[in-house]
Amino acid sequence: MSLTLAELKRGQKGIIVDVSSAKIPLKLLEMGCLPGNSVKLVQVAPFADPMYLNINGSHLAIRKETAIHIKIEMTDE
Repeated sequence: MSLTLAELKRGQKGIIVDVSSAKIPLKLLEMGCLPGNSVKLVQVAPFADPMYLNINGSHLAIRKETAIHIKIEMTDE
C-alpha cells in the first residue's frame, strides 16, 4: 500500500519509495530522506505541524506541506 509521509499515524513505519526532489529541500535529501530508507513517525506537534520523524536513526522535523511529496510503503516491523 503506497501513501505519502503526511498520511502516517504516530508510531507507524514505512520505507521511502519516491521523493519528488523538485519539491524537497536539498537539506532533507542530505539528511537521509531518500528512497529505500526506513521512516517512523515519532510525534506530531500541536496543530499537526511539523512532524517529528526517525529516518534511519536520524531525527528530523518536517512540515506536512513537504511530507506530501514523499511517497512511502507501509511496513509491519
